[in-house]
Amino acid sequence: MSQQRVFIAISGNIGTGKTTLTQLLADRFRWEPRFEAVEDNPYLSDFYSDMSRWSFPLQIFFLNHRLNVHKNISGGTVSAIQDRSIYEDANIFARNLYEQGHMEERDYVNYLSLYKSVCGELQPPSLMIYLRKDVDILKDRISKRGRDYEKSISDEYLSNLNLFYDEWMEGYSIGPKLIVQSNDRDFLYNKTDFNWLADEILAAIDQKDLFDYGSLPSNIKQLTTPLKK
Repeated sequence: MSQQRVFIAISGNIGTGKTTLTQLLADRFRWEPRFEAVEDNPYLSDFYSDMSRWSFPLQIFFLNHRLNVHKNISGGTVSAIQDRSIYEDANIFARNLYEQGHMEERDYVNYLSLYKSVCGELQPPSLMIYLRKDVDILKDRISKRGRDYEKSISDEYLSNLNLFYDEWMEGYSIGPKLIVQSNDRDFLYNKTDFNWLADEILAAIDQKDLFDYGSLPSNIKQLTTPLKK
């Protein structure tokens, strides 16, 4: 088997199921999973109680964490899948904080300058997967997982993030992308849904022959799913 590797990134709003799907796909395709820093994040709880105070240090923490993960995957020897990409930090979260008045302009300008410097030489993922859900479903999922610091997340905050994600993915052009409308999909408990997604991912990657998996779909091709609004 060839020693070439793939780098898959899963993007999406809070509560879309990125972490669960990252582990499921890692198990399915024998990719190495790389997860977002949540439980060991020293700023996250404070951020949700006072976004204006903690927005800048939180974004710097995430930028540093995801940069290190991205570089480790790109320079590594195995295929890997990342729970949330570095590109979401600037295009979604920092932008939203700035436009909602939770980040000062000087901090936002400084942050974007740093982001552009660190991202300029990065190799993009082999495939960017955008896992999308409507706000009412996001709220239900966030409530069920019971994280105290997430109880204060507003509908407006989630709606803005969805809007910025849609805009970002519509213009995403640095590599292949797969936009997954997942309101009615259950990848954890519905095997049909998960197998459907696995086939879509295989169809979207150029190096299908590099995986140790079952039979390939008959019509293998690179796929960019059109954005549904």
